[in-house]
Amino acid sequence: MTASPSSLLIRRARILLPDGTFLLGDVQTRDHTILQVAPEIADPAPDVREIDATGLTLLPGMIDPQVHFREPGLEHKEDLFTASCACARGGITSFLEMPNTRPLTTNQAALDDKLRRAAAKSLVNYGFFIGATGDNLTELLQARPVCGIKIFMGSMHGPLLIDREPVLEEIFAHGNRLIAVHAEDQDRILQRRQQFAGITDPAIHSQIQDNQAALQATQLALKLSKKYQRRLHILHMSTAEEADLLRQDKPAWVTAEVTPQHLLLNTSAYETIGTLAQMNPPLRSPHDNEVLWQALLDGVIDFIATDHAPHTLEEKAQGYPNTPSGMPGVETSMALMLTQAMQGRCTVPQVAHWMSTAVAEAYGIPNKGRIAPGYDADLVLVDLNTYRPVRREELQTKCGWSPFEGWDLTGWAVVTIVGGQVVYEYGKLHTDVRGRALMFKE
Repeated sequence: MTASPSSLLIRRARILLPDGTFLLGDVQTRDHTILQVAPEIADPAPDVREIDATGLTLLPGMIDPQVHFREPGLEHKEDLFTASCACARGGITSFLEMPNTRPLTTNQAALDDKLRRAAAKSLVNYGFFIGATGDNLTELLQARPVCGIKIFMGSMHGPLLIDREPVLEEIFAHGNRLIAVHAEDQDRILQRRQQFAGITDPAIHSQIQDNQAALQATQLALKLSKKYQRRLHILHMSTAEEADLLRQDKPAWVTAEVTPQHLLLNTSAYETIGTLAQMNPPLRSPHDNEVLWQALLDGVIDFIATDHAPHTLEEKAQGYPNTPSGMPGVETSMALMLTQAMQGRCTVPQVAHWMSTAVAEAYGIPNKGRIAPGYDADLVLVDLNTYRPVRREELQTKCGWSPFEGWDLTGWAVVTIVGGQVVYEYGKLHTDVRGRALMFKE
């Protein structure tokens, strides 16, 4: 009898349980759902596929809550198919994607178009932000399903740039949807761009878009959030100053995230990889790395996202300041963080919390982020015993490069399961698998 791809029995895995402990045992799934978790599950029906997980650790599938997958309009950099292949290889079973595509995702029609594209192409589960323009308040309140409203306070041009407090306040004052902010002060960036004009060393990027530019915007977003008690999420926090601000003043309805690159890379990266290190907000100092790490460990920062924002090598070779900001990340984020865990910087349960459980909780995604009966069968088996380097030729992202190329990492995905279907195993992608649209509690 042919094995059903959606009925699985994972045998002899080291299973991360919801309480943060590990169980050596079995997990059975049926259709999209986890059916049973036990030390040993009796022999199942003959149509159940068994996976021998001896020596492997089973984690909830990772959820990346900030990605730019470039479709529609910029598919020469990435598209929903290639990006979801990269997700599957990286152990990421769900993603939340940003609105700065072409056309912009600022209304129901554009959202529906993305949902159709993802249903046809994405190997993993998907959700989308709606972008605020300053004159689409009705759409911000009514479009669905969306995980939240994205506001670019800086580092943007065109309709998505909202850098004036009265316009921001109008959005904060209406509705109760989560507002996620890219917090950089546009006026300060423009002033410093003039101040440092003519400098072609990409390291100047971190001075132009300096710590103060980030802090000022985060202070403004926090002020408006507190005024209206509006659910606020601070995207890709990058500075010690912002972490210290939230440590002192973080209402219960505010969350924040950090990227692996802001934890693990700093301004020294410009010397080795040049414009491949250029992103918004920029890389910071080793001191910022340390303070962000401590804020993450202490719960001041709630979870991790990649801000996967690929550009081609040709685009990155144009020379600063003509080079675009952004770097890929979905393929390496889980292995980077699990490597840190194995080195003693954090624990494996903390990584799973930051990259799965806490994300599902913050965005109100039902039945994600835990290995327990009744939860969705989004799972990843990882190998914490073997180290392998990041190799450009193995990457699935269309841009074909990584700022972490050559880094020796452990915790790579061995088997990735989306909705009870094996989408990646032992280096092979099953490109016929499709994820599902995520739902969000409002």
